[in-house]
Amino acid sequence: MNHVTAPWVRTRLRAAPGAAVALAVLVALTACLAAAFPRALDRYTDAGLRQAVEHAPVDESSILVTAGPDLDAGVAHTEESVRPERLSGLYESTLDTVERPLVIDRKRSSYGVRTTETVPSPDKWLPRPDGLPAEMLLAAPQGLADHARLRSGRLPEVTGGEASVETSEVQAAVTEETARTLHIEVGSVIHLPGSRDLTVRVTGIVAPEEADSPYWSVDSLLRTPSLRRVPGPMGASNPSYWVGGLLLAPEAAPALLSVTTTVRYWHLTPDPDTLHSRDVDALASAVASLESGPGLERLHATISPLTDVATGLDAAFTTYEELRSDIGPLIVVAASGAGTVAVVVLLMAGGLATDRRRAELALLRARGASVRGMAGRLLAETAVVAVPAGALGFGAALLALPGARLLPALWAAVAVTAVACLALPLRAVAAHHAVRIHDGRRDAASPRASRRRTVAELTVVVLALGAVELLRRRGTTDGAGDLVAMAPVLVGVIAALVLVRLYPLPLRQLARPARRLRGAVGPLALARAGRTSASAVLPLLALLTAFTVAAFGGSVLSGVADARDRAALISVGADGRVEAEAALPAGLSGRLGQAPGVRKVTEVGLDYQARTNDGRQALPLAAVDPGDYAALAGRTDLGAFPAGELRRPDGAEGGSEDAVLPALASPTVAERFGDGTFQVRLADGGHVTLRIVVVRDRTPAVYGDEFLVVDRAGLPAAAARPNVLLLTGDDLDAGAVHRAADDAGTVHLRSEERGTFVDSPLQSGAERIYTAAVAAGAGYAALALLLSLASAAPERAALLARLRTMGLTRAQGRRLLVLESLPQALPAALGGILTGWAAVRLLSPGIDLTTIAVSSTTSTAGRAELSADPWSLAVPAVAVLVLTVGVAALQAWWSGRRGAVAELRAGDAR
Repeated sequence: MNHVTAPWVRTRLRAAPGAAVALAVLVALTACLAAAFPRALDRYTDAGLRQAVEHAPVDESSILVTAGPDLDAGVAHTEESVRPERLSGLYESTLDTVERPLVIDRKRSSYGVRTTETVPSPDKWLPRPDGLPAEMLLAAPQGLADHARLRSGRLPEVTGGEASVETSEVQAAVTEETARTLHIEVGSVIHLPGSRDLTVRVTGIVAPEEADSPYWSVDSLLRTPSLRRVPGPMGASNPSYWVGGLLLAPEAAPALLSVTTTVRYWHLTPDPDTLHSRDVDALASAVASLESGPGLERLHATISPLTDVATGLDAAFTTYEELRSDIGPLIVVAASGAGTVAVVVLLMAGGLATDRRRAELALLRARGASVRGMAGRLLAETAVVAVPAGALGFGAALLALPGARLLPALWAAVAVTAVACLALPLRAVAAHHAVRIHDGRRDAASPRASRRRTVAELTVVVLALGAVELLRRRGTTDGAGDLVAMAPVLVGVIAALVLVRLYPLPLRQLARPARRLRGAVGPLALARAGRTSASAVLPLLALLTAFTVAAFGGSVLSGVADARDRAALISVGADGRVEAEAALPAGLSGRLGQAPGVRKVTEVGLDYQARTNDGRQALPLAAVDPGDYAALAGRTDLGAFPAGELRRPDGAEGGSEDAVLPALASPTVAERFGDGTFQVRLADGGHVTLRIVVVRDRTPAVYGDEFLVVDRAGLPAAAARPNVLLLTGDDLDAGAVHRAADDAGTVHLRSEERGTFVDSPLQSGAERIYTAAVAAGAGYAALALLLSLASAAPERAALLARLRTMGLTRAQGRRLLVLESLPQALPAALGGILTGWAAVRLLSPGIDLTTIAVSSTTSTAGRAELSADPWSLAVPAVAVLVLTVGVAALQAWWSGRRGAVAELRAGDAR
């Protein structure tokens, strides 16, 4: 056979342009989604790492290198070691010591000299709250002009030659806040005692360009003065004094040597744009090298043997890695499921093309075409369409998601394109390996499956069972292996194989008694539905895999939402909360009750200062109306209790000292006081005698492990006045609630609190990718169903044409196709529901959603468990039934409009 030539490809594309365009669209869309997944993964994991570093405190998100002045070679050498030229050289060598991929941002880094202790000033014009002198921290940082705006005066400089230990007067600048707090003006003179007294003249007042930048965070005193107290006994009125910072010129650093102990520092801030999630291990190694490895040894050799390195980056990297390792496997599960369904659709597209061209390919083989030559022709005509489409999809993914790695996306797009190119040739080779004159009936299955098929199915079953058991034992940690990520997919594969084997059997049994029914539509539909072949495996595999992934993904998203709702409810205590330290205005409860969405307002008098009788320990005490509060606790499921058990006894109204009030308590409080009576001292100085009668882990009014709840009718009127209002309602209008509160108290809404649990791009990105994966899987499953129906469309059209010549009406034709499709769609829908439910039930013990829900390994609501979501099970099943019946009815309607002549051509094999 001749080699593949252009005329063949051009002829085939001209003969079926619609099929070529459909294949191009399918490949472009699939390649785009496949390439977008690793890029989206890179983007949100990198964003999570950068946020973890940027939102950490400055001392934890940067590297501080410190060393004392060189003291081994005389005063001149010591002075030289703190001059700007020497510090600049050491700064460059320090930067060279930092190992890749950790990159330091020069613009946000700083270095200089500062004192390690504050120096008291004898100047009495400085503020002295309790008669103690103000103290000053002195620093000579580099680059002050680049990080501050001059408000008045000028920046400090050194006059009269080089500064030295003998220098007695220097110039300094202060920040606006320091000047305002300590009453410093341009021209002010501050005297500082030391081994040689130093006079500091203030020449300028500056404003930080970025007050929160690392430059101003080496020591916050350089930016903002602090009011400190002299250490003393707790609770005593210890005297206080002010501490501020003075900013000297870098050339004045030698003058600090005579005041107090000084230190050279190099404050290194990582460049956030160079932090990538894939480099976390290498970043941690680079930090470890600086802290206690080869990097620290080089610093000892370059700067000083006593050089010290302090950073919290290693802790930030560790925390991030724990969060990523908990979320990552869940994302792989969703991606593997959607990817499996997409691959099945590509294979089905190739199979559909092979079936449509069955006669053509059989004729080629009968006329002497070799298997290799036939496969080469098919590969060429498919590649002409698939390769440009794959490149287009890859380019669309690059444009839609910039700023991520190129290679993983490229490999994903290449894999999709390769599957699309090879599906048709390989399917054709398998179907036409041997030269055949007649294919036989295509709608009937062989009575016994081949041994190869049986072995393959058993292998898949064993792999699926192993993955499920591994996941149940080890959870979704990375150590569980890639097999765990495919567990939901393998569960769907098992169900597809079992369903293909079993569902024709009952249909064939029902077809026999159905023959005795009147009319031919019912028996014919059952007879045709009971004839199936191995080609039904792929569409069922796509449907059931999509069912399983949708159920699993929907359950994950539902579990995450429920966990956040529960944590927010526990934190707030209700749908809304208005709280103040003092009693709230009398009419506030009524105003809040009229706000949109508010159904009920429950009043609580919460005393945080209540103490046990010995006065040693505070014990929050909530005074409530038992009926209203019990109803709230029941609605929120936060320690529900019978209202009657908390009501005050007769004669205990108004805070009677002789009465004993029943109380609801937390387990820790109940364990401390037992079932006997005990006294509690209220904030107003009164006392109340209580006995614990109800124990609950939680209660709406108090967030914590220790609380008491009593009937407010048994307390004095002053102690029972409400300072907390708990709001119940759906979709509370935040603006209306804030306006009704009118700054009378602090407003907390459950909806707002829920948003605080999503504080990392890892969480939000994981949810978006999971949602997209489930949606993509559902879309490809629908496409698989349409391809399955399209593959049988010509045969069904010919059947309807023949039956219409025998008297079948159009209505009967519609019923025939609908009834024929239902026996296949119903088992697929029911099997999908069962498979999804079983997958969630089997895999839920090994999956903890707490981290993705609240960005922490622990939650106030407890472990966020995976449970089956009814909507995630029901919606796909209903969609399959509706789509199947709709397509069958549409096909019957369209066939009726075309007429029977076109379908009954002589020599047609249909």
